[in-house]
Amino acid sequence: MYSFSPKLRLYSIILIVLGVVLFGAGYFMNHATDDTQIEHMMEAVHAGGNDLPSHSSELIGPQDQEAHLEHAKMQFKNQPLAAIHTVSVFLFALSCCALFFYAIQTASHAGWSIIILRVMEAIASFIPWAGAIIIIIMIMNVTHFGHLFHWMDPELTDKSNPHFDPILYEKKTFLNIPFYIVRTLIYVLGASFFAWKLKSLSKKVDETKSRSVYAKYYSWNVGYIVFFGFCSAAWAWDWLMSIDPHWYSTMYIWYAMVSTLASSIATIMLISVYLKKSGYLPHFNDNHLHDLGVFLFASTMLWTYTWFAQFMLYWYANIPEEVNYFYGRFEYYGWAFWLILVLNFALPLSVMVSSSIKRNYKVMSTMAVIIISGHWLVYYNMVMPGTVGPYWQNITGLLTNVGAVLFGLGLFVFAVFSALSKLKLIPEGNPFLKESKIYEYPF
Repeated sequence: MYSFSPKLRLYSIILIVLGVVLFGAGYFMNHATDDTQIEHMMEAVHAGGNDLPSHSSELIGPQDQEAHLEHAKMQFKNQPLAAIHTVSVFLFALSCCALFFYAIQTASHAGWSIIILRVMEAIASFIPWAGAIIIIIMIMNVTHFGHLFHWMDPELTDKSNPHFDPILYEKKTFLNIPFYIVRTLIYVLGASFFAWKLKSLSKKVDETKSRSVYAKYYSWNVGYIVFFGFCSAAWAWDWLMSIDPHWYSTMYIWYAMVSTLASSIATIMLISVYLKKSGYLPHFNDNHLHDLGVFLFASTMLWTYTWFAQFMLYWYANIPEEVNYFYGRFEYYGWAFWLILVLNFALPLSVMVSSSIKRNYKVMSTMAVIIISGHWLVYYNMVMPGTVGPYWQNITGLLTNVGAVLFGLGLFVFAVFSALSKLKLIPEGNPFLKESKIYEYPF
């Protein structure tokens, strides 16, 4: 039985408190910024003579100075909510992907991974925590306390209003507040239910060692795969792609999902190695590490393919509504746009090709941290340009983002390791456990 280290618990609490303090400081500084200061920021952004819109919503409605200032104010004030939205959606998707990876192991009758099933269950325990934050953000947006989602403004679908947006009017069957609320609740409550159900059935399999109970457990795992397949696509549309509602990509759902799938495998690897080095998971060896490394490398290369396909095809088409999505990221987030490729493609490809490297605990742990960081940056690059625009280069943007990351990391560590301490680390009732204990990679 794992015992939550007092030192690790203390570190997680320090991260939470530090994150709240930094985020709070950034929040109050952000809301203390007046219109004159924001106008100066707007002038600085366009000082180089580049006044092209960084978001397709700026192409609609009045184009005078007052309208541009109003849009700049909204983007600047979005900083705190955008920061916590990025972290919460990333961690929710990561936790759901860990449960998806878990369900695939059971549905495919995989034997090698049984020894680390409890690690995946513990990560999935974070789903309700991240989901609760997402619901709070949803409430803030639908009550117009937040402005992350441009399409929620009722003026944009009113034909008599000067801000009328014909593109959003055509999409309002799907992009409307009541339906958005229902979908968000389905994603959060559904995923939370599956996390609870699969954990309880797994525990029951241990207690009874019954084949009939295992068959039921197997069926619920298949059910989650189906749920995840539909909902991971839809929440990528709702929580991420609808930030830029004039633009869409058929590759986007794969791009967003595979990003957090790679991050979830990296997280499973880090926790498994930590438990191994702490003496709690003696049966975990370099063969299991190698297989996790194979999945991590494969998912990273798959993400690279989706990145290339989405970017190259849209850029090559040169359609203004589509290219505008990339323009804002090139112009104001170029550092993130290209750093993503270094962290998530160039480094993994350079380091992780060798089979022997995948058995090296230090190298693979380092690569796991790099890949998680890189894929958080992917989500940052999906959210920030459409919500904050060019107004991120200031102390308030730094404080809110660093604060949100530290808070999310601290809460994740606290929740996951607390859940892990309540679980029996070895699933004794699983019929494939012996295969996992003696597993040896055949090549």
